[in-house]
Amino acid sequence: MSAADPFARFEAWMAEASKSEVNDPNAVCLATATPDGRPSARMVLLKGVDARGFVFYTNLESRKGGELAANPQAALCFHWKTLQRSVRVEGPVEPVSDAEADAYYASRHRSSRIGAWASQQSRPLEGRFALEKRVAEFTLKFGLGEIPRPAFWSGFRVLPQRMEFWQDMPFRLHERNVFTREGDGWRTETLYP
Repeated sequence: MSAADPFARFEAWMAEASKSEVNDPNAVCLATATPDGRPSARMVLLKGVDARGFVFYTNLESRKGGELAANPQAALCFHWKTLQRSVRVEGPVEPVSDAEADAYYASRHRSSRIGAWASQQSRPLEGRFALEKRVAEFTLKFGLGEIPRPAFWSGFRVLPQRMEFWQDMPFRLHERNVFTREGDGWRTETLYP
């Protein structure tokens, strides 16, 4: 692992977290903001990472989808309690390609694909029965055939401009290493805890 490559470091930490975290080591807090700066945060699941960035999927008509369409900037915060580590990522956001969204959608369990059609994510739900009714309607609609990806369901890639790796240390003298994008490379620095 190169000390100057934050993606290699992230992948090494994620591999360790995958062995130690009981549930969802790929869970990450996603923070977005409205055009006037009102922040909101929620948990999502990381579904891919490469040298371009960090990928997650959602209903584009959800609150986060609307906020990202209006203000395509985001922050991610991974926290692995068992490892006493966290990683913060900040940067602009771009939509994934249709091919990427189609491939990931096709890999999902059939019930999750039906759920994508049935859920009017972030909108008021009058009761659990209404959701179950929509699930039944889309289950009947698609029968045993293919379930196409809805046009309102896709993914985003956070393109990191800044990544911070935090490691718990004794007496709260934590280790903080920051990578800031500069051209095609990264500038690194250590911060006071």
